Amino acid sequence: MYKLIFFILIGLSLDLSAQDYWFPRDTVKGSPKSAMAAVSFQNIGLIIGGLDEFGFKRKMYSYSPFQDDWDEEVSLGGTSGDGLERGSACAFMLYHENMQKAYVCLGQTQTVAYMKDLWEFNPQTETWSQKANFSGTARRQSVCFTTENKAYVGTGEDATGLKKDFYAFDPETNSWTQVADFAGTARRDAVAFELNGYGFLGTGDDGTLKNDLWMYDVQSDSWIDKAAFPGTPRAGAVAWSAFPAAYLGTGEDVNGDFKNDLYEYNYYLNAWIQRANMPAPGRKNAFAFYIDGVSYVGAGYNGIFFEDFWAYSGTAGFNTLEQIEVTLFPNPVQNKLNVRSEQLMQHLSILSMDGKQLFVSSEQSNDLELDVSLWPVGTYLFQCKINGIPQEKKFVKCE
Repeated sequence: MYKLIFFILIGLSLDLSAQDYWFPRDTVKGSPKSAMAAVSFQNIGLIIGGLDEFGFKRKMYSYSPFQDDWDEEVSLGGTSGDGLERGSACAFMLYHENMQKAYVCLGQTQTVAYMKDLWEFNPQTETWSQKANFSGTARRQSVCFTTENKAYVGTGEDATGLKKDFYAFDPETNSWTQVADFAGTARRDAVAFELNGYGFLGTGDDGTLKNDLWMYDVQSDSWIDKAAFPGTPRAGAVAWSAFPAAYLGTGEDVNGDFKNDLYEYNYYLNAWIQRANMPAPGRKNAFAFYIDGVSYVGAGYNGIFFEDFWAYSGTAGFNTLEQIEVTLFPNPVQNKLNVRSEQLMQHLSILSMDGKQLFVSSEQSNDLELDVSLWPVGTYLFQCKINGIPQEKKFVKCE
């Protein structure tokens, strides 16, 4: 079984220099399904649970872009996780105990219509542990986004109807705090993503289908109305961020049509533009994640369940990432590591290959000198953002 370690994407077997283009990838492992929770995690993609023609699932699968291959991982809840199968759940990634961890919460199963539990996956031990229950009502078809190492979860449907309340989860205190209610209408099956530290929420079903878009400001705990999605109102779409852009597509619209379209939202312009359709049948309740400049969309339902899987090279893809030069020297390094860039670096961090965070800084800098003399021999990953665009560089610590 593939171990969840920190893969460095040094290449793909397709030409990602093309922009606004879709590429077929390895078929999703397991049965064709929809309504999975999905998250990008340590430069791999994870999908958890979902619904197929036989019922709800709790299996977890990982996708490695480096290998273009899916592998089965430890099912949600581990070997004692009976009853933890689910669909329409939320998944997110946070740092906890100096490493990236994956989280799954809420959803529904065959016997439980609404759930409120939260589970954390530790990649080092390959184990799941239950964390503090969601402090809102049990629900399904909610949305989530992360910023400043907190997860924000809200909307959805509970036993009383549609919801608009929101809660923040802090992994360090293992606690939930209620924040401002969503300023739009209560709804289910919306989409959410993060751009430049702000949360965004749009589309969904409030009794009628929606095409609005709202931005959440963490600092002021308030919601701001943004440019409406220009496609047909819909529910069950997918969305993901690729700063300074975000993408939204697929879903079922007001006419009952299953969509395969894609739109790009520009954070700076607060404007949308239509991009290339996914070259596959329209669908709802697919999954999507974004890894190292490439977007991935797969599975879903339109009367049948799908298992196909596609990579999308958008306008915020590899070309944008490679335009900015970050230099690490000496490399290999024995004592002092220097990091330099002509442009200002933000959100600096260094991780080991097993995902442990050894260094983090919120200060902005063009030039960093770091003493690594006492670090173990091995390979490390330097990460930062420049103008909001993620940058990654690998270096080796030698004796």
